[in-house]
Amino acid sequence: MPDSLKPFIQEPIKFKPTMPIGPLRDTVIFPGNSVPIISGRPKSKAALDVAWNMDKLIVFVTQKNSRIEDPGEKDLYRVGTVCLIRRVVKNPEGEYTLQAEGIARVYIKNFIRTDSYLEAEIEEIPELYEKSEQTEALIRTVRDQVKRFLELGGNPFFDQANLANWSLFTYSDDPNHLVNSVAQAIDFKTIDKQQILEMVGAAERLQRLSELLAKEIRIMEISQKLNQQTQERVSRMTKETILREQMKSIEEELGGGEGEHSEIKEFELKIKKAGMTKEVQERAKKELGRLAKMSSYNPEAGYIRNYIEWLTDMPWRAGKGSKVDLKKAEGILDEDHYGLKKVKERIIEFLAVHKLAGKMKGPILCFVGPPGTGKTSIGKSIAKALNRKFVKVSLGGIRDEAEIRGHRRTYVGALPGRIIQGIKTAGSNNPVFMLDEIDKVGNDFRGDPSAALLEALDPEQNHEFSDHYLEVPFDLSQVMFITTA
Repeated sequence: MPDSLKPFIQEPIKFKPTMPIGPLRDTVIFPGNSVPIISGRPKSKAALDVAWNMDKLIVFVTQKNSRIEDPGEKDLYRVGTVCLIRRVVKNPEGEYTLQAEGIARVYIKNFIRTDSYLEAEIEEIPELYEKSEQTEALIRTVRDQVKRFLELGGNPFFDQANLANWSLFTYSDDPNHLVNSVAQAIDFKTIDKQQILEMVGAAERLQRLSELLAKEIRIMEISQKLNQQTQERVSRMTKETILREQMKSIEEELGGGEGEHSEIKEFELKIKKAGMTKEVQERAKKELGRLAKMSSYNPEAGYIRNYIEWLTDMPWRAGKGSKVDLKKAEGILDEDHYGLKKVKERIIEFLAVHKLAGKMKGPILCFVGPPGTGKTSIGKSIAKALNRKFVKVSLGGIRDEAEIRGHRRTYVGALPGRIIQGIKTAGSNNPVFMLDEIDKVGNDFRGDPSAALLEALDPEQNHEFSDHYLEVPFDLSQVMFITTA
């Protein structure tokens, strides 16, 4: 049996009908527990002086609102605990530090003094219970919950190491003693503790205590799970960082680490300077991140490296607009070609329309004639007149759609299509692009290249030309396409 309970059994204390009242902030005292208290308010100290000079008994009652400095009758709960003041020490600041031991619960019937200190008529609440299977089951449940609470790292006033020797779990079968001790030891909310203090039936008090313990255990289990997940994530990140640093050290020892690091930096600089759209830049950075994490011996690293090189080498920025000088163009055409009067007139007419419209949308020139009549050289003259780069792609004999749109990167040796290759070769996104021998394009089971050309030549959709290799849209709207047949 607990030593703190022996005096009450051997020598029962008789309570006077009236006692001084000590208001408490955010503290509830249960019978059978010793609690340290610091008191500094005038009325509280006056009540302690009266109690100490008489029989050392005082009723401690919890305030409903802890912010109230001078609580009155309506600011206190109606159920408190009669406490025996074991010792009182007066601090230099004028505060009282005391050790109070709870004896019994009491009901405050009426306040008879509220001027210098609080005093009230009280009525003791008996600690009664009826032995039953339900009560026994609740006692076992609460004991198991307290053990689980301790296993999860709960911070009650009693020590987990002394749990097996705690007399409450080995000797006492009184459910009220169990409720009072556990409710005092665990940091529940003040209103929940007060609710348990005011309950009369032992089974009801055990049930409420069990509910509060279950809630605390659930919160602690969730918190423990979250902490474990955080630790695992941090450990994994730390492990990856350490392994990456070790890998870099090994590669540096082998002579390749510094080169790979500088290559990543070089790619980062190229991506910034390439003038890509936001969508393309995000794609390039994503692939660069994959490359940085890969070992140089990974076969896929070479494919990603080639892909990033294609993205960074493409001319994403808009080319400088060239002013169309019709007299200059006519002079260049006359200088490069003799005769062909109707052809030159049609070209000058085409350039005049382009100058007035200010954009390349419109019909596409197609030069028809036998080999050697100057179709290609006329295209070069047009590029020279417009001060643009000239690109020529021969389509004769092409039967595979991938020659136009490119191969997907899943294939070994995949490359972009002829159009994207030509744009890269020109180094500008507004060259004069000649599609030679367009009438000799064939088709078979691998697709129809002429159908793929539609997206590149159609001014309504070529501003987002999609190549299977690049997998990002490229703007062909500034390109001047010329075909020959």
